[in-house]
Amino acid sequence: MLAFGYFQGRQIMLSERMLGALNEQINAELSSAYQYLAMAAYFENINLEGSATWMKRQSREEVEHAMRIFEFIHDRDGQVALAAVGQPQGQFGSPLAVWEAVLRQEQGVTARIHALYALAKEEKDYATEVMLQWFVNEQVEEEKQAKLILEQVRAVGASSSAIFFIDRHVGKAAGEKE
Repeated sequence: MLAFGYFQGRQIMLSERMLGALNEQINAELSSAYQYLAMAAYFENINLEGSATWMKRQSREEVEHAMRIFEFIHDRDGQVALAAVGQPQGQFGSPLAVWEAVLRQEQGVTARIHALYALAKEEKDYATEVMLQWFVNEQVEEEKQAKLILEQVRAVGASSSAIFFIDRHVGKAAGEKE
């Protein structure tokens, strides 16, 4: 295990444990992006273009998150080790089932980020801890947004006109954030 600090003016690398965990998070972010893309395809297939737009935006955000960690690893003289991304779930029983999956997915990402943050604290890796603080804050917003949409979809039930209204609203909101 590497110690943290400076040696002759050069920052010492990430520990093997931290590097491995960060590489796993890159894979998790890319897996999440792939899952959001599968959800976008589902929504396009049932003509809910607003929800498809929201999912595509989320997919791009997850890739940006992976790249943020990718760059951080290189900034710390680490080596990125990419792994295969698994096949995402592509079949869903209803829009409600998709939004439930979105919230579960975001909660899973939050748990992973918290575990990384705890590891950084344990290892006294202050630079990684500071970098991960951005992700901690981001996940608060991601879970809040997913929960709000899910609650709206649950509230309207099977009403197709209400689902189309929510879909239009979600798509508009996604377009505004791009």
